[in-house]
Formats: sequence, structure tokens, C-alpha cells
Amino acid sequence: MTAPVPDALPDSPVLPAPRLTAGAVTTPQGPATAGTAQEGIALAGIPQNDPQGGTATADTSADGPIEAMATVLREEVKPKLRGWLHAGMFPAVLVSGLFLTALADSTRGRVACGIFVLTACLLFGVSALYHRGDWGPRAGGVLRRLDHANIFLIIAGTYTPLTMLLLPGAKGQWLLWSVWAAAAAGIVFRVFWVGAPRWLYTPCYIAMGWAAVFFLPDFLRTGGIAVLVLVIVGGLLYSAGGVIYGIKRPNPSPRWFGFHEVFHSLTLAAFVVHYVGISLVAYRHG
Repeated sequence: MTAPVPDALPDSPVLPAPRLTAGAVTTPQGPATAGTAQEGIALAGIPQNDPQGGTATADTSADGPIEAMATVLREEVKPKLRGWLHAGMFPAVLVSGLFLTALADSTRGRVACGIFVLTACLLFGVSALYHRGDWGPRAGGVLRRLDHANIFLIIAGTYTPLTMLLLPGAKGQWLLWSVWAAAAAGIVFRVFWVGAPRWLYTPCYIAMGWAAVFFLPDFLRTGGIAVLVLVIVGGLLYSAGGVIYGIKRPNPSPRWFGFHEVFHSLTLAAFVVHYVGISLVAYRHG
């Protein structure tokens, strides 16, 4: 016969629950803040002392405390320059875009350039808002979906003046409808599966961006060598940024200017190159 085990040993000392401090957690970007650490504990479902007495445990669907903590730290700790490049670019895009649209030579050209400028403003404006703000899970999730969806929009928006002004007829209509259909599918994909792995959705951006490779001879014939070179160089810059975003390298200064800032720099440069090319098209063919 086995003796019953007591619920608690009367002489056992009551040890205080461990408390995670900011200095106990470091990330590639530097030490985490105390608020980040405590948020991670709550998300992980680790019991914490309740001010009203007892313990409070967060309801979570995370795989475990380590995974939940890592998720919070990745989202909360970011380089200090995150978002500033696109924030500075937004007013420049807006002003230069208005000039581009107003100076196009025809209604068709103004409509095409207006679509290009609108998608660019959405890209840089939403990106700046998302990356500079300190958002909660709900608002941050919405902005992240919009931020990723806008990449498909800027690709289709860039194609719009090139196809409408350089590829008139059935060929141009086919390419224009194809890229916008791909953009719509991509937007649905990113909105409803925002947690998709980078190796899956990053190649989708790059593949859609290079759909014009089959029409480069047409761009050369109707736009000239300068426009063709600008289209290709802009595409290469966007692609390089996509690769860096996907592999997270190089990461020059995680605390100030990380791989994401390199990616943003290349998207900015690519837009400028394509803006110049589209300006040449709009002034000569629009």
C-alpha cells in the first residue's frame, strides 16, 4: 500500500517567479526593451503575477514560449532608420508625379501616367506609414498586408504607361490585362496569406516584374535604346532588392541600416530610373 503524497511540503520555501528583463534578451538589432520582453511573455502564455492577485495567463495559439517570444522580438526591434527612406520619397513622388501627368502629350498619356503615379504614392506612402509607426497587432497586420500588396500594384502601375504608349493594339492590351490580372491575384494572395514564406512570394514579385522580357524588342523599336536601357536597369534594381529582401543579406548595420533598408534603397533607385524612362515615353509618345 502506497502512502499518499501531500499537496505541498510545509517547510518548502516559496520562490518568486522569474522576471524577464530587457537586458536578458538580445536580438541581431541589439537589446530588446522591457516592454517587448513582457509582451513576449504574455504572447507566449507564461503565467505572470496579476496586480489583483493570482496569476494571469495570455490566451495564445503560438507553438511555444520560445517561438512566440522570437516573433514579438522580430516585429518590435527594428533599425532606427527603418521607413525614413520611403517617408522622404513620398512627397518627391507626389510632386514629380503631378508634373509628369500634367505634361503628358495626350489624354491617354495622362491617364497612363496618373495610374503609375498613384501606385507609386501608395507604395511609398503606406510603406512609410507602416515602417515608421508603432502599431498594435491588428493595425500592424492591416498595414503589412497593404504594404506587400502595393508591390504588385507598383509593378502593374509601371507597366501601364509602357504598354499603353509603346505597345498599341492587341499586343499591348494583352500584356496590360495580363499584368493587372497577375497583380490582382498577387494582392489576394498576400492579403489572405500574409504569413507566407519569403521564398514563396518574393519570386512572384520578380517573375511578374520580368514579364516584359518577351516584349523588349518592341520597346526598343517604339521607345528607342534609352527607354529600353532604363526599363532593364530599373528591373535589375528591383530584382536585386527582392533578392536581398529574400535572403536578408547584406545586413550592414542591424541597429541603424539593415538589409531591409538596403532593399528600400534599391526600390527607390529603381523607381527613379523607371520614372525617367516613363517621362521620355510620355513626352514623346503620350
